[in-house]
Amino acid sequence: MVDKKAQMKIQQTAFVLMAITLFFVLIGIFILVIRFSGLKESATELQEKNAMLLATKLANSPEFSCGEAFGNKKINCVDADKVMMLKENINKYSGFWDVENIEIIKIYPKLENEIICTFENYPECNLISLRSSENSGFSESNFVSLCRKTLINGKISDKCELAKIIVSYKKLQ
Repeated sequence: MVDKKAQMKIQQTAFVLMAITLFFVLIGIFILVIRFSGLKESATELQEKNAMLLATKLANSPEFSCGEAFGNKKINCVDADKVMMLKENINKYSGFWDVENIEIIKIYPKLENEIICTFENYPECNLISLRSSENSGFSESNFVSLCRKTLINGKISDKCELAKIIVSYKKLQ
């Protein structure tokens, strides 16, 4: 004869163990949800910080910087002639910067209308767009000197203007 009280105690113990296990699993899931809830926001903040750092570093990168072409080595100096040549070969740099948009906007001297730079109208323009995308999320910018070589009174001279370099990243979904 089987003792029914002992069987009942074993079943109760099994149910209690299952309930305790389920309770701890639910607590674990709750902790994971709380811990990873800010992951998307922190990733977006990290992208914004990267955009700001890239905007400040881009002007001093070899693809953009004036180097010593305009006398002394200048900081935050962008060679407009280099950038125009880079604009033609931008496909070779497709994954290099991993950004949605890079633009250089001439601020001073100010032109009345926004004129996108091409080889036909350069240097009488005020917007050099290297990578252009409609779905860019947020932008960071930095002020730079936009320098180029120009012919003034029959002599080749340096001409520098105030500009802003803008880097845009795609916002995370």
